Amino acid sequence: MAMEIRKLCPEEWGAAAALVWQVFQRFEAPEYPPQGVEAFRSFLEDRQGLLSLEAWAAWEGEELIGVLASRREGSHICLCFVREDFHRQGIGRSLWERFLAETCAKRITVHSSPYAVGFYHRLGFLDTAEEQQQDGIRFTPMEYTR
Repeated sequence: MAMEIRKLCPEEWGAAAALVWQVFQRFEAPEYPPQGVEAFRSFLEDRQGLLSLEAWAAWEGEELIGVLASRREGSHICLCFVREDFHRQGIGRSLWERFLAETCAKRITVHSSPYAVGFYHRLGFLDTAEEQQQDGIRFTPMEYTR
């Protein structure tokens, strides 16, 4: 079955947040203090906040398999998650390429989780500072310039 990537509809955010939370719990939460896990959960439960994001979703048939979301007119990626059983199959890169094709920001930033640093490096992002922690969330500030 062919993968489809398209903009995420508002009514699909529930499924997207569930996918993100599932992947976060498996790959990120074990490395975070409880405060960071709670801060991330609160972010995902803020429906108005999520609806303010621009997001793309990867689907295989009716199944949601990945999400990439940005804020600030496409200049900051705030979510990029792919279902565990679809890791290392090019879905994250495909989401990124679609995002790049549909946004015009010259400089794109991300606060990469420890797990995703290698992924962002492979896309061409460069670290702009050492790993940091804010509200218990661990991240490495990174940027991509077209």
